[in-house]
Amino acid sequence: MITIGLTTWSDHPSLIKEQRPVQLTEYAAFFPVVEIDNPFYGVPTAKAVTGWQKKVPDKFQFILKANREMTKHPAINKMEPPLTERERRQVFENYRRMVDPLVKRHQLKTILFQFPPFFNATTGNIEYLQQIRAMLPSLPISVEFRNQTWFDAAIFKVVRNFLQELNMTLVVVDEPQQGANSAPLKLAVTNSDLVMFRLHGQNTKGWSNPDREWRKTRTLYRYDSNELKQFEELVKQAESQAKEVCIIFNNNSGHDAADNALQLQKLLGIKFKQLAQRAPEQLDLF
Repeated sequence: MITIGLTTWSDHPSLIKEQRPVQLTEYAAFFPVVEIDNPFYGVPTAKAVTGWQKKVPDKFQFILKANREMTKHPAINKMEPPLTERERRQVFENYRRMVDPLVKRHQLKTILFQFPPFFNATTGNIEYLQQIRAMLPSLPISVEFRNQTWFDAAIFKVVRNFLQELNMTLVVVDEPQQGANSAPLKLAVTNSDLVMFRLHGQNTKGWSNPDREWRKTRTLYRYDSNELKQFEELVKQAESQAKEVCIIFNNNSGHDAADNALQLQKLLGIKFKQLAQRAPEQLDLF
């Protein structure tokens, strides 16, 4: 099975042909999954999660980013002391409770641990992956590394086998190559239930200049037909090795993600079942 989705649901006006935020009910008429980054900044309440569920079909699924404390990102306020281990464990517990409504209705596709670039392949960080699995023993987990050390030829086989043992999905990433602080486009199936692609675009200049406009420009990129065909080939390779391949487009600084996602869907020749009902004016888009 192949599924395709986007990061957030609101920022894709081409879906509705209107320059306004897209509603979750509208988004769910096109794609069967969405990635939500809100939990990275603050763990939502279970009530907020059930509110999302009321707006989508029963088979719709969510990918939720792990909270920044769970991925050991630096504190927003540098004056604040780092969390104690006890406090970090409490964040994990709060997160587990938050996703419980999704788990009960089989709507949690995976929790995405997108680690910071300085999270490299050290013994301590490898042990931390074990701790994550121990704190979330039964939940689906995907990991996105942004440091080349995890992909070094000398240890990659060990890393892959270790993630298989932990039943974690290694995310296949497309992003600009920035030396040590980047990940190569590499397909390695570590979880037979799920292969996940995250496509950030190839805006090298925007990706490498973290100025005040960085978050608005780093994913300013539109994939061309040749690039999409490359992804099509990789997806088909992965499809033979896992129950599901999920592709998330994150190249959306210029609102290109939705169009590219629909193009890839057409290349793959797939149609999604049990979507939300589209409004009449949306029916000519695909």
